[in-house]
Amino acid sequence: MRRDVFQAIADPVRRDIIKILAKETHTVNAVAEKFDVSRPAISKHIRILNECGIVEINKKGRERYCQIKPQNLIPAFLWIEQYKSLWEDRIDSFEQYLNKLQSKTDK
Repeated sequence: MRRDVFQAIADPVRRDIIKILAKETHTVNAVAEKFDVSRPAISKHIRILNECGIVEINKKGRERYCQIKPQNLIPAFLWIEQYKSLWEDRIDSFEQYLNKLQSKTDK
């Protein structure tokens, strides 16, 4: 099965793994220790991230180190970015509406 970056970021656990690895490289076990999920489940999430090209796994001795490949998140970022102005406009409109309501209740 061919996976893509959108499958990778669709799961909240995988997003949390990306956040952890964005700060520094960790072993699979070190990543697993940060979750209340089984190590095999975390290994599966890491495998999916690896298949999507977001995480690279390097073996050093008996340990497997996970390193983020942030450039492979660019397609998702670019896709999301195209909707940024749409959401900003809606948030601005909502803020103006709330301010109008607030001014009515202050009178």
